[in-house]
Amino acid sequence: MQKHLIIIGGVAAGTKAAAKARRESPDMKITLYTDSQYISYSACGMPYYIEDLIKDEKRLIVRTPEYFKEREDIDIHIKHKVTRILPEEYRVEVENLETGEKFFDEYSKLLIATGSRAFVPDIEGVDLQNIFVLKDIDDAVGIKKHLKHCKKAVIIGGGYIGLELLEAFQAHNIDLTMIDRSPQILNTFDLDISSHIQKYLIEEKNIKIITNDSLKKLIGDDKGFVKQVETSGGKLINAEMVILALGVRPNIELAKDAGIEIGETGAIKVNERMQTNFSDIFAAGDCVETINTVTGKNVWIPLGSTANKMGRTAAINITGGYEEFKGVTGSMVVKIFDYTASKTGLSEKEAKDLGYDYVIAILSHRDKSGYMPDAKEITIKMIAEKSSGRILGAQVIGKGDADKRVNVVAAALTANMTVKDFMGIDLTYAPPYSPSIDPILVAAQMLYSKLKKEVGSITPEELQEYLKEKESAAIVDIRTPSEFKAWHIENSLNISLEDLEEKIGQANKETILCCEGGMESYLIALKLTEKGYQNIRFVDGGINFFKNI
Repeated sequence: MQKHLIIIGGVAAGTKAAAKARRESPDMKITLYTDSQYISYSACGMPYYIEDLIKDEKRLIVRTPEYFKEREDIDIHIKHKVTRILPEEYRVEVENLETGEKFFDEYSKLLIATGSRAFVPDIEGVDLQNIFVLKDIDDAVGIKKHLKHCKKAVIIGGGYIGLELLEAFQAHNIDLTMIDRSPQILNTFDLDISSHIQKYLIEEKNIKIITNDSLKKLIGDDKGFVKQVETSGGKLINAEMVILALGVRPNIELAKDAGIEIGETGAIKVNERMQTNFSDIFAAGDCVETINTVTGKNVWIPLGSTANKMGRTAAINITGGYEEFKGVTGSMVVKIFDYTASKTGLSEKEAKDLGYDYVIAILSHRDKSGYMPDAKEITIKMIAEKSSGRILGAQVIGKGDADKRVNVVAAALTANMTVKDFMGIDLTYAPPYSPSIDPILVAAQMLYSKLKKEVGSITPEELQEYLKEKESAAIVDIRTPSEFKAWHIENSLNISLEDLEEKIGQANKETILCCEGGMESYLIALKLTEKGYQNIRFVDGGINFFKNI
């Protein structure tokens, strides 16, 4: 009897699995059901379609049902919803959404790739016109159409989707307000990192950002269109369009009703081969939890790149091969106008919450040789476990090449490397691409010095509290007099590098060095400590970080 694979869901994991299963098993019957009219599209490209960098939404579609039938002999049924899974009978119940007809289909293997859905809060006014989420192509088309008639918009949520939409909306000359219930936007990053992006958006892009406040209700006009947003803090904001960018939730109801085990994160539980608790039922993509390879704990991190890899793994195992999906490090990148924000592994706050004893390094550095005309600054925050020296994560932001540095760290996390191991990586060098020692290696060297206790440091937050309690410490600013005059820490001293050793030698108290981005003061503190000076520390991230807290 011919084997029959049924796939539920037709975006990243579903279509990737279908194509890979066909390559692995040319004779298998493959059927895919989806309740959408679109399959195999790039959801990550939708903000750029809304911005009008991509003119036609069809450019976002990678493969059509016709392609799959003609080239792969895979039957794709759009607008067909699987309403029940019957594991003991090896059948699914399907409803044709256009005709209402219901029927059963039998499978030998089943893949659940039902993805996720946008979270919509149950609040007053949420059903008004001109309120959108961004989850599929229809959403993107609707948003782009209404932008032509809109002057004021409010984006609820300061995560990846909300931030990517800022540039798209501003390209249409929309007056923008962003609201986030957290103390910060981009809350998967540490506050000392995300605050730089928030400042950039407010000061350079003229975007109004409200944090520590949440959506209370949406107020409409007499025609049923949204006209105002009311926050829990009592603010009223005029709006002709509202985007709910409040994250997503896994579509697990179909699986749960069938007795398929749900994991501790609220997504479907699978093993490394993407099998559920039913050996012939697999699951992949946004509906599935996985392992954080840094911590070994279960996580739910819905990303398109992960969904594709899960779909591939499932297909190999479904067709009789053997493949394991080991998990994720949580690598991500987001474009925010001409800023890049990228992260892998743990942030400092995540490491702290998980009970790690850790060390951090922060520095700002040019992404290319400083004399190159297109060299731009990036800021790196790297973290390692104190006892073992194992790298735990990194965050890199800036107008330069941030993501390629994070990709290197992601590879190091996968290899379970220590900081010492990492410093020996042979990275490429040419002036148009990096300084002779790449900034990510400089960050690692700084981190290693702190792990070996060759040099001491203090975070901007710690310094702020320290200044309230210990007036005896000397804060020494080693920047130029003009930089010092423009902004400096209260009661700090501006001392040139030539006079520094003499002044420190005369002082009988702790000295805390600060520079613009942390790098120069680190090197000076290291040099002075090696010469035998005691009680020398430097400020992590320098003035750039201190003035943003």
